[in-house]
Amino acid sequence: MLQCIRTSIIFCLFGLTACIFQKAQEEGPYYEKSVRLSQGLSLDEKVKMAARVVPDSQQYKWQKLEMTAFIHFTVNTFTDLEWGKGDESPDLFNPTEFDARQWARIISEAGMKMIILTCKHHDGFCLWPTKTTNHSVKYSPWKAGRGDVVREVKEACDEYGLKFGVYLSPWDRNAESYGDSPAYNSFFMEQLKELLTWYGDVDEVWFDGANGEGPNGKVQVYNWEAYYRLIKKYQPGAVTAIMGQDIRWVGTESGYGRETEWSVTAFAPGGSGTSKNINKQLGLMATSEDLGSRDIIDKADKLFWYPAEVDVSVRPGWFYHKEQDDKVKSLEKLVDIYFNSVGRNAVLLLNIPPDTRGLIHENDANRLKEFKTYLDNTFEKNIAFRAFTRFPGARKSVDGKEDTYTFIEELPAEIEYKFPFVEEFNIFMIKENVSKGQRIENFKLEAFKNDEWVELASSTTVGYKKLLRFPITKSNRIKLTINQARDNAMISEIGMYLTPDSTKLP
Repeated sequence: MLQCIRTSIIFCLFGLTACIFQKAQEEGPYYEKSVRLSQGLSLDEKVKMAARVVPDSQQYKWQKLEMTAFIHFTVNTFTDLEWGKGDESPDLFNPTEFDARQWARIISEAGMKMIILTCKHHDGFCLWPTKTTNHSVKYSPWKAGRGDVVREVKEACDEYGLKFGVYLSPWDRNAESYGDSPAYNSFFMEQLKELLTWYGDVDEVWFDGANGEGPNGKVQVYNWEAYYRLIKKYQPGAVTAIMGQDIRWVGTESGYGRETEWSVTAFAPGGSGTSKNINKQLGLMATSEDLGSRDIIDKADKLFWYPAEVDVSVRPGWFYHKEQDDKVKSLEKLVDIYFNSVGRNAVLLLNIPPDTRGLIHENDANRLKEFKTYLDNTFEKNIAFRAFTRFPGARKSVDGKEDTYTFIEELPAEIEYKFPFVEEFNIFMIKENVSKGQRIENFKLEAFKNDEWVELASSTTVGYKKLLRFPITKSNRIKLTINQARDNAMISEIGMYLTPDSTKLP
């Protein structure tokens, strides 16, 4: 009887504790994708509202992809150019061993989750049998004019479980109507409609920001709002990137994001006149070093969830050039890019250009295989998994579950984790629960060595994922300090790792 009473008391206490923690979880409001800041708000009030801006479901799913693949492939592949002039003959396009399944297999095995295909680059050549122009695969010798690169790539993506995105260049150096804004907008929207309706689900639509002049120097005015409406009509689940409303260009093609990378920014999305005016008034560009600090928020009237995509090519060029076969980025370089893109709250869009055969070159394929092996070996074992901690709720950040998180109300907060044994590590990972916003502004990591706490690394923003590297350290205790946040902090996961080859790290 006494044992039953004790058991009941324990269960009641456990339930009470669970209730206390449950009550600690914050209530709304949250602001999906954007929030308008009313006049008269204090900076603290604006900052707290910034903390409550959250991604919509498509943006959140996109962020979790982490790595995606770009495929640049068109007549430029055969002319050895980066930007075609638009006067190239369709006869030039004739890949001898075209195999979209090879692309999808290599990209899937490399750990990337989507292929974005340059369906039409600036030269205007279309990789599908469009009804809008003769400048397409339909008028090429490839497969006697009956081929469709877009369809084959989409089918290969479906076979290998990859998402599928389309790149459609607004700038068209071949179209006669370019520069006659109403006529070209109608032409462009028909091309966009074909891509959105002929091939099933499209997960990302990528609009390049390059903007040239039309015939006789006439400037083309793009009808961005009409483009967005068309996408929402036919592919409501797709995110729109770069000159789109959902995904932001990080501002460089080097492969490196900012250390302080806010997904909540005052930088207005898209190419509409309204967005351009907002950015002009704030003095913001995609390349600006600061897009979301407290200083920027204080000047803004509206904030947006507008996360960064980092695009870079595995080679010096975006299109295949034979003389670059021995210039594929080294494993060390790709690892560094990963830590400075995915590890800085962005998605890495890595370009892999097929050659004139229509295949991913062996050098590129081998490097991607090495890259995947390195990442697998590095992140295979999370030393912090199920680490002991006394901080309330902190076990939720080491339980390996995506939907749990450590809730922190009082700052600064020190969270100590203890491992069963002394371990070696040189990589730290921290993730926020970005479904509830991006909050953390400053944190540091320490290890207990020689009877004292030694700082290993520190940084600013976290977001979806932050990765920090430091010299190999031996310890069985670490301490994470969240110094500053815009609202309650929510840590979904932390990780401690040891790189398989320490010579690959600084």
